[in-house]
Amino acid sequence: MAYINSYCKIDDSQVLVNGQCIIPNDESDASAWASSIYRELGIQYPKFFKMDTMCKFGFLASELLMRQLGTTPEETKKDWAVLCLNSCSSLDTDRRYQTTIQEADNYFPSPSVFVYTLANIVTGEISIRHKIQGESSTFIFQQLDCEMLHRLASNALAPDKASNLLCGWIDFEFGHCDVLMFAVSEQKKTDTAMEWTTENIKKCFMKQTWRNFYI
Repeated sequence: MAYINSYCKIDDSQVLVNGQCIIPNDESDASAWASSIYRELGIQYPKFFKMDTMCKFGFLASELLMRQLGTTPEETKKDWAVLCLNSCSSLDTDRRYQTTIQEADNYFPSPSVFVYTLANIVTGEISIRHKIQGESSTFIFQQLDCEMLHRLASNALAPDKASNLLCGWIDFEFGHCDVLMFAVSEQKKTDTAMEWTTENIKKCFMKQTWRNFYI
C-alpha cells in the first residue's frame, strides 16, 4: 500500500496545493509567472534562472510538495525517486534551439539552451535540488493516462527500490503549463493523505480544469 501525502497543481491561472489555491497568477506570460512563484516562495537557488520553462514549473511543484512533507533540500534522500510524464517532451526548448541554428548567416547555437533539449532534464533538476539518489525517469504519452501513471509509480515503489516518490504530469508548450505532481510514499506522512489508487489519482485530476488527460 502507498499513499498520496500531498499534490500540487500549477497551470496558467494559479498554484494549488491539495486543491487549495495558494498563489493566483497576475502575470502575462509563463516566464514571469514562474519567476513570480519563485519569489513568492522565497527560494534561494540561482540556478533556477538558467532552467527552461518546463523545468522551472516542475521544480516549483516539487518544492511545494517537499515543504508539505517538512523535508529540506539539504537532506540526502537515498530512498526517493522521481517520475515524470508529459506529452510534448522538450519541444518548447527544441524550437527555441532550432531558431539559433537554422540560418547559416545567423548561426548562434547556445549551449545553455541546448542542454535542456531532453525531456528528462526536469527530473534531473528536481533530483539535484533535493539530493534524490533513486531512479529518475521520464515517459512521453499523447495524453495523461491515470492507470499508466499508477502502474509506473507502483513499480518504482516496489520492494528494494524506492519508499518515496515525486511523480506526475509536467507539460509545457506554446506558453502554457500543465503540471500536477504527487508526493507518494509507503507511509502516511500528512493528515490529508489518501491511498495511492487509480481512482484517487482521477479524483485529483478531475477536481481541476485539465486540458490534456485520459482517465
